Order: sequence, then structure tokens, then C-alpha cells
Amino acid sequence: MKGLWNSRAVRRLLYALLLVATAAAASGCSLSKPVFSGEGGKLKVTATIGMITDIVRNVGGARVEAIGLMKAGVDPHLYKATKGDIDKLTQADVVFYNGLHLEGKMASILEKLADKKPTVAVSRNIDKKTLHDMGDGSGQYDPHIWFDVRNWMSATETVRDELIRLDPAHTDEYRRNADAYLAKLRELHEETKTKIASIPEKSRVLVTAHDAFGYFGTAYGIRVMGLQGISTASEAGLKDVSQLRDFLVENRIKAVFVESSVPKKTIQAVVDGAKEKGHTVAIGGELFSDAMGEEGTLEGTYVGMVRHNVDTIVNALK
Repeated sequence: MKGLWNSRAVRRLLYALLLVATAAAASGCSLSKPVFSGEGGKLKVTATIGMITDIVRNVGGARVEAIGLMKAGVDPHLYKATKGDIDKLTQADVVFYNGLHLEGKMASILEKLADKKPTVAVSRNIDKKTLHDMGDGSGQYDPHIWFDVRNWMSATETVRDELIRLDPAHTDEYRRNADAYLAKLRELHEETKTKIASIPEKSRVLVTAHDAFGYFGTAYGIRVMGLQGISTASEAGLKDVSQLRDFLVENRIKAVFVESSVPKKTIQAVVDGAKEKGHTVAIGGELFSDAMGEEGTLEGTYVGMVRHNVDTIVNALK
């Protein structure tokens, strides 16, 4: 009799648990629903550079609390995380960074974080065959991938897929947001091709403070030269200045460009040197390379930043 009672009690208990599970499923909730750290239960996201923060805000929409570490005018090659930054990284539910050694001085922090939480390089799904070698024998790649808008479309898809993985209950919302943003990027890519093609071919030479625009040159058909190397951690010497000066004079290049995140004194030295040799070179304007514009401005968005750069380049060289 005792055995029978135990058997019935077990069956009743199992039946009760089944009812609870069924009710939970019917109400659309999960017994293991993730708990996020953002205000109002939002997914809390920390990103390194502004361009990635912009992706997160566009794709995440109202479902995420997006925090960006590096603001306007900040050089990510030289950036060192503050204590406040480390707090923002450790308190996030997920961290997005560029990868390809762009955030070089933060590498050890990002590696340690990866053991504790999702830490995602937005460059991870870009075809390696399309990446540019640094050319210094290191086997590393040029990290300035956002200057080919198609690469930034891949980065957007990576962010979308990770947000869906972490918060599957809002999959449809993330997909809708991503589709809308990707449509804008496709339009931006075609617009950029058309505008750069309007510059006379012999004038299609982009000279900047550091060699950040390699992907831009390949994607949109413009020759690119930088006074400093791909990373601003390498300084330009007198030989670099004189070689670039001579190139400008010999090829009658009429404009060079400064960058918002790189000191202007070295590129000014090139301009002054060309003038001494009898050739006047104008500063064609300021470009956004490793950082976007001020938050709240058009240039403080990825699309606005690219449009500003393209229009500045075309107006100076055309």
C-alpha cells in the first residue's frame, strides 16, 4: 500500500510540474529567461569605437542600452582603457570590438573578458581574402575595415546575429532593424562609388595624415597615400615628409587632407615643404578616419561620417 501511495504521489508531482511548464510556454515566457543588466531589463552592450556603437544602436533599437568607450577625436590605436572603461566593459552583457589589432592597447583586457562574457570582434566574418595585409611582415591585417561599406554590412550582420543569440525573444525586432540599416548601407555604397567616379581620373589621389583609407581606395577606385603608416603608433620621419612632398610636387597634387583623430602638424609640414618648392597644396578639409564626429551631429553617425568624407574629397579634388 505504501509503495502504491508513493507511486501515485510521484505521478501527481510529475503531472503538476507538467502543468506549470505548459502554462509557462503558453504565456510566452521561459523558465530560463535571460536577465539583462541594462536599465529596464534591456540588453546592456559596450562597444569600443563609435562606428560599432552606431551599429548597435541601429540594430538593437529600444531593446538595448548601448555604451561607447571612444568618443569623437579619439585615436583607437593609442587608446588606453580607464578604470571607468573597465567598469563599463565588465558590467556589460556583451562587448563588441573591431578586432584586427585596432584596439591594440586593450588587447589583454578584451582577452580576459572573453573568458567571462560574450566578447565579439565585428570583423570576424569578413572574408580574409578581402582584407589588406599590413605589409610589415607581421602577418596582420589593416583594421580600418569600415571604409569599405560592404565590410560594415558584414559587421552589422555579426552584431545582429549575436543580439539574436543572446535575446531570441526579440529576434523579429532585431531582424527588422538590421534590414532597414543594411538597406541604408547598400545605398551609401552605391552613392560613394558614383561620387568618387565623378572626380577626373588623374586627380583621383587621396593624401592623408595616416594610411587609414586603403579599403576605401580599393572599393571606390581612388589612389590612397598616407604620411604615417596604417597604425598611428608609427611616427612619420623626415624622410617620409620629404618623399610625400616630392610626390605632391611632381604630380601636381592640389589638395591633401587632415584627420580629426590625428595631429595636423606633420601633414602641414608636407604642405609647407611643397610651397618651398614652388607648388601650392591646399588642405582639402578634415576627414573622419578612426573616429566619427561629435555625438548628436550627422557626422556622429557612420552614414553621416562616410558622406561627409566623400563630399569633402570630391569637392577638393574635382
